[in-house]
Amino acid sequence: MNLNQVTVPSLDLTKSIPFYEKLGLHLIVKALPHYARFECPEGDATFSIHQVEKLPQGEGISVYFEMEKLDEYVAELVAKGILFDEMPSDRSWLWREARLKDLDGNQLILFHGGDNRKNPPWRIN
Repeated sequence: MNLNQVTVPSLDLTKSIPFYEKLGLHLIVKALPHYARFECPEGDATFSIHQVEKLPQGEGISVYFEMEKLDEYVAELVAKGILFDEMPSDRSWLWREARLKDLDGNQLILFHGGDNRKNPPWRIN
């Protein structure tokens, strides 16, 4: 099994699409007003947004995007006007993370986990 795609809700794709393009995702499907799909710059995974009339309540989901040079990437996004809730910092689970929300309040985590993403010291063998 391989995780292929994650889809998050959006109230207005015409606003969400430019936001995700600014993050560095490449738009490959634009079926307005209901759906858009992006390729990630690395790997085979895709990410999509779909129109909803009402956003879900509660904490919702968190979407993690990994990159090697997290701090440099975040600095580039800040220069483009992207606002972060938390700037890059080292976490107790041995990842470095920065957190932000998209225009619909979906939680996005940009991170670098390296080998610890799949092989932390506490991994079950």
